Amino acid sequence: MLTFLLIGAHPDDVDLDSGGLALKLISKGHHVYFLSMTNGNAGHMTENRDTLRTRRLGEMQEAARRFHCIRYDTMDIDDGYLKTDHETRDRLIRYIRQLAPDVIITHRSCDYHPDHRACGQLVQDCSYLIGVPLICPDTPALRYAPVIMFSEDCFTSPSPFRADLAVGIDAFVDAKVHASLAHVSQLYEWLPYDGHWDDVEDAATEKEKTEALTLRLKTRCQGPVQRFPSRFSAGTHYGEVFQVDEYGGPLTDEIRSAMED
Repeated sequence: MLTFLLIGAHPDDVDLDSGGLALKLISKGHHVYFLSMTNGNAGHMTENRDTLRTRRLGEMQEAARRFHCIRYDTMDIDDGYLKTDHETRDRLIRYIRQLAPDVIITHRSCDYHPDHRACGQLVQDCSYLIGVPLICPDTPALRYAPVIMFSEDCFTSPSPFRADLAVGIDAFVDAKVHASLAHVSQLYEWLPYDGHWDDVEDAATEKEKTEALTLRLKTRCQGPVQRFPSRFSAGTHYGEVFQVDEYGGPLTDEIRSAMED
């Protein structure tokens, strides 16, 4: 069995970007860990930071239960203040070494959100140093390089996203939506406010909000298939795509098969 480490800047990032893949891998018996670099305590329009931190940590654990992932951890750094400094890098080096993943999936370092950019940069900064024994010598260095991949984004500078792997998630899309909706403060409150989702904000009941959100999330999962149709098997409706980063180890047939088949 393989070990996959999905690293996002905020609670809910990996859920939305690669939650279908996570469910697919878990159904095959692979080990999947979620890590949020920040505690997400800025993503709201009315809550204070302390209250929101507590809510989001609870939502993470409910999401972990729904995804059936092994753990959903956080570095507990304040939202909006993730830095590519040595202290944070070394914390991440130790975390990666302890889990010894075969694959790491994260953001690209070109993104609208500074935390997303920092998260991707931190993973790349760790990519070589996780194998250097005199860096963080208290944690044994890895003797191999994990494959590093990026989840999809829409940004084109300095280069557009490249779909190296396509994962059909038709059998898992409903479970992905259900698990992602555990992040109530984000999906039901902050993102509709921030993104002007009138269909969600104007919904009269919780049931109507859930229906509107389910439609939005399933439409989002159709996007990769529409943008990269040649990468998916005929008849696939929902998918996720990933770009392989040259800083990581080589993509093996075993890993490709675990993700795509």
